[in-house]
Amino acid sequence: MDWSTRLTKLLNIEYPIIQGGLAYLAYADLAAAVSNAGGLGQITAMSLPSPEALREEIRKVRCMTDKPFGVNYAIGQHGRPFEHMLEVAVEENVPVVTMTGGNPAPIIKQLAGTAIKKLVLVATRRQAVKAEELGADAVMVVGQEGGGHLGREDVGTIVLVPQVVDAVSIPVVASGGIGDGRGLMAALSLGAEGIEMGTRFIATQECVHAHPAYKDALVQGTESDTAVIKRTLGAPARVIRNAWTDQILQLEQQGKGYEELQDYISGKANRAYIYEGNEEKGFAWAGQVMGRIKDIPTVQELFIRMLDEATIIRTKWKS
Repeated sequence: MDWSTRLTKLLNIEYPIIQGGLAYLAYADLAAAVSNAGGLGQITAMSLPSPEALREEIRKVRCMTDKPFGVNYAIGQHGRPFEHMLEVAVEENVPVVTMTGGNPAPIIKQLAGTAIKKLVLVATRRQAVKAEELGADAVMVVGQEGGGHLGREDVGTIVLVPQVVDAVSIPVVASGGIGDGRGLMAALSLGAEGIEMGTRFIATQECVHAHPAYKDALVQGTESDTAVIKRTLGAPARVIRNAWTDQILQLEQQGKGYEELQDYISGKANRAYIYEGNEEKGFAWAGQVMGRIKDIPTVQELFIRMLDEATIIRTKWKS
């Protein structure tokens, strides 16, 4: 069955499925597996320690796949300059760059004159319109169901996506609460031309950096087992709820600021859980879609399942 959309044609991929940036987790093994399965895999640039490390990771992906892939830049969330890291993507002529968590204007400007496709993650209609004006080739729209950093307005994917579709002329990618073939078809019916998944790809065999305890929590948890932290800092983000995140929420309720919260919400605390499985000393990002995750397949198995589900739906719609 033909799954081509403006997004697949833009990115030269077979299926309109993008793997999220996934801080500290999205490296060559996962990116190559997603691209080989027909989607767009990604490397997370700003979790790497240096431009040289990013260059090595890009070249590693190219040894594992001849398909297009992307490099994600989480700007504004790591407190590091991104210009030298972005220059590596330009020098290595990566096919796609995605931007999350900050003002995309400097990145889009630095990529001017290259053939690199530019995708921007947005959480409001206004941000989507601005991204198009700046020169984005597509926007990824995250609803409040998603994992990791979200918008401040608590608008769900099913409402936000068509709002953005009606406001821009470039392809729209739906993100947040999507993890199976039904989610793919729901996104397409809303006018999106593809989907981005983060949490679902963590619970795959090729996400080798994620600790088994993290993956097991995604499989065993329900849609009610997440919480949104950092609202009081103006940067709401969805996590797996545990004693550590309950402590964060308690500190926020007490009016504590960044100084008091920084050790609890740091990258170190994040890595303690996702790398070591130490949920008593850290936290892990996850969207509400964890309630739909029941196993840890290979990426290829996940794609086959999703597309089979989606094909059944398409067939019913045509009958």
